[in-house]
Amino acid sequence: MADPGLGPASGSAAESSPEPAAEIGTALAADLNLARGTLDLCRGPWRHTLDLEELTHRLAADWLTYRHQRRPTSVNPHLLVSQKTALDLDHPAVHRMTMQGVLSNGPTLDRLRQDCILDEAFATGDPLRLVRLFGITEATAMRYVTVACPERTTKLPR
Repeated sequence: MADPGLGPASGSAAESSPEPAAEIGTALAADLNLARGTLDLCRGPWRHTLDLEELTHRLAADWLTYRHQRRPTSVNPHLLVSQKTALDLDHPAVHRMTMQGVLSNGPTLDRLRQDCILDEAFATGDPLRLVRLFGITEATAMRYVTVACPERTTKLPR
């Protein structure tokens, strides 16, 4: 299932957003708030706040620690940097192909994300939680919940 994107956080006036893998590649380190457990992403003219689940929160904290230890003089404000972009004064974002190269022999970033969404749908059956965690539209969240928990979405007989 592909996510069609999300407009403002309220879900109205939908506007196309970049693919999730590209979106995280352009996120800034300042957009990550470990104390609150959130990541703010720009989607067109809007900012969308995603709640980080436990594993993602731990990985983000570990990444920031590693990044600071490995590249303490990095001038690049992006959350994800490579060896080349960390010290580049033009502050480029990590290229999507760099991120995909990490998973070159395995699943794509989009497939991993879809699997995480489906796993959460099976675990909770809560479309609102899917919207908050993954930044998907209400309609997309309902499709995941329908697949994971069809008994919760069946129509009543007339």
